[in-house]
Amino acid sequence: MKKPVQTAVFPVAGRGTRFLPATKAMPKEMLPIVDKPLIQYAVEEAVAAGATRLVFITGSTKRSIEDHFDRDPELERALEQAGKRTLLEVVRNILPSGVSCVYIRQGEPLGLGHAVLCARPAVGDEPFFVHLPDDLIRAEKGCLQQMREDYERHGASVLAVEDVPQERTSSYGIVDIDDRMRLRQIVEKPQPAAAPSTLAVVGRYLLTPRIFDLLERTQRGAGGEIQLTDGIATLLQEEPVFAFRFAGRRYDCGSKLGYIQAILDFAMDDPELRGPLTGRR
Repeated sequence: MKKPVQTAVFPVAGRGTRFLPATKAMPKEMLPIVDKPLIQYAVEEAVAAGATRLVFITGSTKRSIEDHFDRDPELERALEQAGKRTLLEVVRNILPSGVSCVYIRQGEPLGLGHAVLCARPAVGDEPFFVHLPDDLIRAEKGCLQQMREDYERHGASVLAVEDVPQERTSSYGIVDIDDRMRLRQIVEKPQPAAAPSTLAVVGRYLLTPRIFDLLERTQRGAGGEIQLTDGIATLLQEEPVFAFRFAGRRYDCGSKLGYIQAILDFAMDDPELRGPLTGRR
């Protein structure tokens, strides 16, 4: 019997240097898309997929993430006294009841694989999501929920993938798959001429707990970091790993262009903003 997926891991220890000076004192995950930070979109997607335990792998400058998901009685009291009931409900419902948060410091910036390994004490012996908030995926049904349903069919690890331009393969983990979407190979950031395909892993994973043992033994790879891709490459030699083409649009909010595109698209879907943005009433 397959174990349910109840835990989502958010590796949020990175410094977000592409967005300096904005991220000098504010985590990149707190950058807003209109009026909601990236990390809240990530949490909402995980909760919609059934996660009740949220594990944040943080760094020394990430305290505001913890504050965001904590209660703020003083703010709530001020909103209530001002009669701002709608805003009060928004603030109170940032984290649904029945959902718990765990914060774990990643002592050294040793890569995504190391960040995932840091979550082991909180995850235990269960399958779990890994969600990279930089990748904002807009879909009618959340990407993680789509992946959970795929996991329920296969009972194996699932990686979200999409096609990227050939010249961009060196920015992603690239997979080679069979006709059942099962991975034959995964390569971290290959040069275009050496890439096995143009099918790239994006910021969503559903992994079995076996990955922890393998990451423990994974040597530092590209960039001197412990790469999650290398751990997955070993995992697929022991058990099936499937790629999953999700339905939805991905915004690479780790880049300035992707971030601005996301803001514009989300703003255009807000009736109060669409008119002024287009010059129409």
